[in-house]
Amino acid sequence: MNPGGAFSYLVGTLIDLYITAVMLRLLLQWVRADFYNPVCQFLVKLTNPLLVPLRRVVPAIGQLDTASVVLMLVLEVFNVWLMSMLAPVTAPWSLIAIVAVKKLIGTLLWTYFFLIIIMVVLSWVAAQSRHPAVPLVFQLTDPILRPFRRFIPPIAGFDLSPLFALIGIRALLLLLGF
Repeated sequence: MNPGGAFSYLVGTLIDLYITAVMLRLLLQWVRADFYNPVCQFLVKLTNPLLVPLRRVVPAIGQLDTASVVLMLVLEVFNVWLMSMLAPVTAPWSLIAIVAVKKLIGTLLWTYFFLIIIMVVLSWVAAQSRHPAVPLVFQLTDPILRPFRRFIPPIAGFDLSPLFALIGIRALLLLLGF
């Protein structure tokens, strides 16, 4: 039995979940979601303890919330560094930074992959649902699906753009080694 493996799994998972929360908050800001939505309020309350102090030091660049990007990068570098400390060979900082950026891109792609699948399922069973997460899923996926919808018209009333978006995202994930 390896208690270090269980500890690293637990810490790594908690950090990954927090990074995903920060990423979702950033994406919701990007699509200008209703921040009075309970899901948005949850993400704001969850991420504010680290983001608010960081925003005093790291200003936004245009519409980009740079503090969120820096926070995700710092957390991912810490996560990769922590995992490398448990490995038999210590990785150099340059490799840790590259792996952290690669993992963040992978997290973004996987997030959109699953959001598109959720959006498709919701469109079949609960498009008119009053759950607060439903409009957010549609808002988050629309900017990704819009370019596909321009080139792929609906066929007999079926929107195939999610299928091609999923294929494209999965191809990018395979190129990145995920």
